[in-house]
Amino acid sequence: MKAEIITIGDELLIGQTVDTNSAWMGQALSSLGFDIHRKTSVHDKREDILGILSDASSRSDVVLITGGLGPTSDDITKNTLCEFFNTKLVLDLRVLGMIESMMSKRGFPMNENNRKQAEVPESCTVLTNAAGTAPGMWFEKNGTVFVSMPGVPSEMKYIMNEHVIPALGKRFTSQVIVHKNIMTFGTPEARLAEILTDFEAGLPRCIKLAYLPSSGIIKLRLTATGDNREELLKLTGEQVCKLYETIPQFIYGEDEETLEMAVGRLLRDKNLTLCTAESCTGGNISHKITSVPGSSDYYRGSVIAYANDIKTSVLGVDPILIEREGAVSESVAAAMAEGARNLMKTDFAVATTGIAGPAGGTQLKPVGTIWIAVSRGSGTITEKHAFTTDRVTNITRFTYAALNLLRKQIIST
Repeated sequence: MKAEIITIGDELLIGQTVDTNSAWMGQALSSLGFDIHRKTSVHDKREDILGILSDASSRSDVVLITGGLGPTSDDITKNTLCEFFNTKLVLDLRVLGMIESMMSKRGFPMNENNRKQAEVPESCTVLTNAAGTAPGMWFEKNGTVFVSMPGVPSEMKYIMNEHVIPALGKRFTSQVIVHKNIMTFGTPEARLAEILTDFEAGLPRCIKLAYLPSSGIIKLRLTATGDNREELLKLTGEQVCKLYETIPQFIYGEDEETLEMAVGRLLRDKNLTLCTAESCTGGNISHKITSVPGSSDYYRGSVIAYANDIKTSVLGVDPILIEREGAVSESVAAAMAEGARNLMKTDFAVATTGIAGPAGGTQLKPVGTIWIAVSRGSGTITEKHAFTTDRVTNITRFTYAALNLLRKQIIST
């Protein structure tokens, strides 16, 4: 069964708003077995919306639409839908009551714009929205299902989870699609693909492998397609086991697990504590770590020693060491990690010192150079990397490299 996604809004086209709705809806549709063959963003213009709806009706079984359902004059989706489906707007008293109740709870007065949000195309099936004021709308035309939803992600997800996904699951009998993600770090994509040549050649015909790289992390996505879910899950599980046998040194987790989540899981399982000392990453490692719920169980704190005098006065790095070796050096990274671990009395400490760029590099230490150190009771290990000349990219890659070195040292404890 074919599905497509349409997002409506000038803000999407000019980059003021990032379209996260399409990605989420695509995953939801794929899990139901739909083939998502097109995603389109269009202007808040009547003729553009009518054109894409007409095109979609001739090529798709299901069309999901978000955007243009707000209370202001620039939101024209409902009127355009009425024109496309040859119907008119009517007041839905149930929706009106829900809007009045929501506005009352929030302490806001009702106005005419709010009341207009309770007007819906007469021919649609209304999908109530407890997460906002604009309802969803289900239409059918010439065998195609159209679902229009608000562009606010939380409202779209509510309507999808409460109404759309259950209804589509009952309505359509489709092929079974099983996805499994294996998360890797530590080798370039081209090298990983070379290592997995034989693995990929030996995959069952119903399973495909995709490489999805991002800032050094490579997600390996196995996609199995067929009619029997249990059989596909079994075959996919067998291939996952083969991946663990082939590239155990690069796999850090599964599905959507991040490196910071993997580090947290290991620390909690082993009842260990952690602190950080950051120079070139400027607190990004601690941000990643504390973004994981429950990180207070194992994370003590951080020293952002961006300036050399902070390295010496707070972390106890010998100023002669900095003068002799330079702030970006193996010995200073090690001293930072050891100083932080002694200061915060933790089992582990990870430290970074490097040159994020775009300036500050030398022939011996070009932009993108970083030294990482991980200190624990049995000693300190260091690692040097050389990345790009882009500052933002470097900080991200510095962070992941540090988390990965930390992860490997925790595993070896």
